[in-house]
Amino acid sequence: METVLSVTNAVKTFGGNKALDNVGIALRKGEWLGLLGPNGAGKTTLIRAIAGRVALDSGTITKTEMPGIVPQEIALYPKLTAAENLRCFGQLMNLRGRLLQERVDWALEFTGLADRAGDLVVTFSGGMKRRLNIACSVLHRPSVVLLDEPTVGVDPQSRQRIWEMLDRLRNEGASLLLTTHQLDEAQQICDRIVVIDHGRVIADGTLDELVRDTIGPGRRVWLTLESGGSIEGHIRDIAADLSALLGRAASTGAAIVDVRVESPTLQAVFIHLTGRELRD
Repeated sequence: METVLSVTNAVKTFGGNKALDNVGIALRKGEWLGLLGPNGAGKTTLIRAIAGRVALDSGTITKTEMPGIVPQEIALYPKLTAAENLRCFGQLMNLRGRLLQERVDWALEFTGLADRAGDLVVTFSGGMKRRLNIACSVLHRPSVVLLDEPTVGVDPQSRQRIWEMLDRLRNEGASLLLTTHQLDEAQQICDRIVVIDHGRVIADGTLDELVRDTIGPGRRVWLTLESGGSIEGHIRDIAADLSALLGRAASTGAAIVDVRVESPTLQAVFIHLTGRELRD
């Protein structure tokens, strides 16, 4: 598969602290790649280096074009309207005349804000600002989009709308590199996951590959008993092993009132790889 963005042997040091330590990643055409890691792992430094905001000490970044960059912070002019913000950012991307207006019209439809085009951004909700923030970053229709926590601080409905917007970009040919702390969302939407910690890539693969290489594919099972007690087990073959576990519980005379089966999760993989220590 064609690679549209690659980072090779990236090194960056700040005051003796090696933020990036020979990092290498590759983003493939049409891929949704999740970049995960604890606070201070090096994610932001890597994104800024790809965006051209940080110069590497050594290593190479190869990209087919300047990517669209969606920052975690809202980068909008609050005293301008939605349409004025779009025109302003479009002009910064060297869009002019009829093409600029076409892109503004597209963005208003893309974000669902056509009916608020003439309203000041200061009056918008957090979710509306997030959607407009994304649109302003992709007006030039880049083939690569960098997304730094694009759903932070928004409600579930707005979060779902944002994922639908981003999925539309991907379906239209864009490749997406996403940083997020929402591991459940990354598990659902990302084609592949890269985990970075202490400035190094410590895992790279699909969820199934990461599970296989870390915690294993087994499932945890909890049986809740009528007595109020519970039985916990670990199974590999859900058809055979769950039946056997239920049979053993029934043979003791215990009445089972609920069964919960938990598949391996990205969160479990992440904790396995990076530890449970909270980092601020």
